[in-house]
Amino acid sequence: MKFGTSGLRGLSVDLVGAGAAVYANAFGRYLIESGRAKPGGSILIGRDFRESSPPIAAICVGALSDLGFRVGDCGTVPTPALALYGFKNNLPSLMVTGSHIPADRNGIKFYRPDGEIDKSDEAAITKIAMHRRPMAAGECRAAEDHSQRCIDLFLRRNARLLPPGALAGLKIGVYQHSTVARDLIVEVLSRYGAEIVPLGWSQTFIPVDTEAISSETTALLADWTRFHDLDAIVSADGDGDRPLVADERGVPLRGDLLGLMAAEFLRADAVVTPVTSNSGIEALGLSVTRTKVGSPFVIEGMKEALAAGKERVVGFEANGGLLLASSCNLNGHAFDALPTRDCMLPILVALSRISSLRKSLSQIVSSYGLPFSASDRLDRFPVERSVELLDHLRASDANLSLFLQRMGKVSSREDIDGLRVALADRRVIHFRPSGNAPEIRCYVEAPTETAAVELLEAGLDRLRLWASTYRGKGDGLRGDEL
Repeated sequence: MKFGTSGLRGLSVDLVGAGAAVYANAFGRYLIESGRAKPGGSILIGRDFRESSPPIAAICVGALSDLGFRVGDCGTVPTPALALYGFKNNLPSLMVTGSHIPADRNGIKFYRPDGEIDKSDEAAITKIAMHRRPMAAGECRAAEDHSQRCIDLFLRRNARLLPPGALAGLKIGVYQHSTVARDLIVEVLSRYGAEIVPLGWSQTFIPVDTEAISSETTALLADWTRFHDLDAIVSADGDGDRPLVADERGVPLRGDLLGLMAAEFLRADAVVTPVTSNSGIEALGLSVTRTKVGSPFVIEGMKEALAAGKERVVGFEANGGLLLASSCNLNGHAFDALPTRDCMLPILVALSRISSLRKSLSQIVSSYGLPFSASDRLDRFPVERSVELLDHLRASDANLSLFLQRMGKVSSREDIDGLRVALADRRVIHFRPSGNAPEIRCYVEAPTETAAVELLEAGLDRLRLWASTYRGKGDGLRGDEL
């Protein structure tokens, strides 16, 4: 088990074993030792729909109860709903979720009363966990039900974003699959007057990654838009903190474009986003700060922007998750800050553009003139292989040029997170290992959609070839096999 870009991740069997009890106990102890909570105080917990989440949540309840905490159960709710409820009530919380990863893995996201834990918090929690013997799951105590209050707060927040009836006349498909946000998305869009077509409800957990949407999913989206004559299809990942929005053709919008639309809608005077987001954002005149991938890094950048005097600070990632660092006044209502990833705000903003501009989503996307982007990942790619590959590519210009020789001439590179390479013909390819899962991601940009797709496939093929010839440390990149 390991902390990554957002929370703890590990195999479900390990978390249902001693893992969840150890880390929930360590989090509780850290809250007490750091003065952020007291024994006898309250702490919240929520979960997603994957099969292992209820037993993991029950184990966490037992471990926290053993420390004297009173646990408030928010049930199956989106992560941003749980986080908002915790912020408003000044309570710490845990969200049991593996987000978009397959069901054989799971995780826990941790929140202090004032927001997401940061990297220093992660290190402190890990230290406490590592210095305690593995413990059996504590007895599960009955938790107080907070689920309806948590959901109602999230609904009220999103009911204030747009004017009444803002989505009237739109026919929107909601790909429900197994996202914990499925019912809330339907309710929120219905309240704004949209005609809803529920699609793809599933009792079995389906891992939907908004940065690497499968070909099967894109085919479904295209079929649904044609069959139902939809203006758009919307959805989210497993825990509802990353949006999925597809246009009237069923073509998914890039998450960073959704974030850009939201930043414009909120009239942001500062944007914080990882290096994986589209490089064309700066050309639109926004004040942009680039970070490593992961909400903790974006949140730190947003804090720095606020300290520098910026008033409306928005963060977003290439996966579409929208973070709002400062409160805003919208439509005569106060719209509270929510400095954690949220799927609802970018979904609502994108759909509202169709009505307000009287254009299709595909026309709206074209109007931005951004470089075409694409991304995907290779699963079952061990972290140690990724580390050795990137170490080799960073070691010399010759190594990098040889590795990319079939893709183009290297113009420049940067190492903010992974290895991002600009080619001489204005294309970009970026290799980034996962911090807590056996996978490596590839992000590309190009002047045309065709060129982006071709570069992405070339990059993935290059990674596959390297993986197939990998023989261990020091023997992963033999020249005769390149």
